[in-house]
Amino acid sequence: MYHYTIIQWLFFFYFYCFFGWVFESTFVSIKSRHFVNRGFMRGPFLPIYGSGAIMMLVVSMPFQDNIILTYLAGCVGATALELVTGMTMEALFKVRYWDYSNQKFNYKGHICLSSTIAWGFLTILMTEFVHPAVEKAVFAIPGAVISGLTAVLSVCIIVDFTLSFKAAMDLRNVLVGLEKAKEEMERIQKRLDVLIAVANDEREIRKQDREEKTEELIDSLEEKFARIRERVVKNPGEFMDDVKEEFLELRSKFLLEKEHRIQIGRIKDFYQRSIIKGNPGMRSARFGDALEELKKAVNERRNERKKD
Repeated sequence: MYHYTIIQWLFFFYFYCFFGWVFESTFVSIKSRHFVNRGFMRGPFLPIYGSGAIMMLVVSMPFQDNIILTYLAGCVGATALELVTGMTMEALFKVRYWDYSNQKFNYKGHICLSSTIAWGFLTILMTEFVHPAVEKAVFAIPGAVISGLTAVLSVCIIVDFTLSFKAAMDLRNVLVGLEKAKEEMERIQKRLDVLIAVANDEREIRKQDREEKTEELIDSLEEKFARIRERVVKNPGEFMDDVKEEFLELRSKFLLEKEHRIQIGRIKDFYQRSIIKGNPGMRSARFGDALEELKKAVNERRNERKKD
């Protein structure tokens, strides 16, 4: 059984948060061929690793003399933690920070069989080899030093987490705003198609347009407005006055939504940009187009800075 004080439990949690950050950042940086500050927070901490490590220690306590039950406890405990964390973060932030949808035997992309199997082996590695060495090293440090470090780390992590949480919520609002702007443009396009009485073959194209990316949708709308202006100039009497007024109203709405998208799509906040850069595999089922647009904007800004 583990007999630790609250301070020691917290210190172990912070240690494994840091250890997880080192592991993930190194792996993703090598894969991406540039440094990636991995994770939700901006400091060198990944809470999911700290939570996972503490969970492994806790669930294995009753089974320390039985390696099979330790393995099973790790499988169940870690998988439950991953599922709850993944579903909670997606519900709050509208994005997934990891996604197993391409893995066999996955559940809604949050967990998968291969991950569950790996968690069991990691629990054995953790309880039998890693933690005993970490525990020995921590116990060798004077209690006053551990208490002081834990206090300082607690303040830093609380501040970092608070700012990161706010940035993630703001990023969610940006995604929602971009999607609303796109939906409004789609409504404008449908009304335009009705007003100009498109041919049947063009209606088939319009059905495909509903799956267009936002940039393609904007280009399509601009092309249609240009075509309408050209027809009005050539034949002023082709459209009734009330139809012309609706054209002008639709164009005004389009320009407003276009400018709105530009404004909300500018990621100026350091924490928001860092969340996107630190999670290159981030996905969103509902706001995928908007998220990819933000990723593109952040990458372009980073490339511009490299050139400068």
